[in-house]
Amino acid sequence: MSSIEVDYRVEGTGPPLYMVHGIGSRKVTWNVLVKDLKKFFTCVTYDLRGHGDSPIPELPYSLDDLVDDLEALRAKLGHDKINVIGHSLGGMIGPAYARRYPSNTLTVTLLSTAAGRSVEDQAKLAAVANAMHEKGVVPVISTLVERWYTDEFIAEQPDLIQMRIKQVEDTPADVFKEVFRIYATTEMLPWLDEVNCPCLVLTGELDGGCNPRLNQLIHKTLPDSQLVLLDAVKHSILIECPERVLPEVKSFLLTNKEQTSRHA
Repeated sequence: MSSIEVDYRVEGTGPPLYMVHGIGSRKVTWNVLVKDLKKFFTCVTYDLRGHGDSPIPELPYSLDDLVDDLEALRAKLGHDKINVIGHSLGGMIGPAYARRYPSNTLTVTLLSTAAGRSVEDQAKLAAVANAMHEKGVVPVISTLVERWYTDEFIAEQPDLIQMRIKQVEDTPADVFKEVFRIYATTEMLPWLDEVNCPCLVLTGELDGGCNPRLNQLIHKTLPDSQLVLLDAVKHSILIECPERVLPEVKSFLLTNKEQTSRHA
């Protein structure tokens, strides 16, 4: 399948930073980070194919298709080399992009993603996928919410939880199930050692699906990476604790921005 023209937004000045959301999410997920990072970077946020305001091409989709869409956007905007940050499924698109287009990639940040899943990990994902196919996506949302957020956040921020639920409900069910399938079946470990650019690996301590053990594996496999674990949070760190994600991402990106400028 060829690439599509995704819906995007560009804010700020400086080196380009392409921000890739996860399953059933939207480009607005990055708003809190963009508010600060746009002072230092040209922040490019976009809706994945089938999501938000982007077109909905025919299924099936693949990780390669999602990489194609990112490359098409980079080419359209005319950026030479880009930083890529991705959350969850976006954290798989980023390194897959860097592997295929190493000369176009400055850095990759992998937020709340997974590689090296155990048989047990795979079985849990398969159970969620099977429930979606049997019952539909909407009846499974409560299970997903419990995987994404801490109990305290669910109790204290009902409006934000409802916003996220609406994003899922507004994503075509077939698209949601398709991108979940890509997320659940992608295994990065065999090729992560081919991603040679500087990488930041960050996840929540309590993230069941993208847990610290898997992120330790990602960190050890990548040739040039640093690992950050945020205590007491689960999967949806861009909504539950963006103020904790921002300084880690900002420090990593600015350090590598300075090093790149020094060697340019």
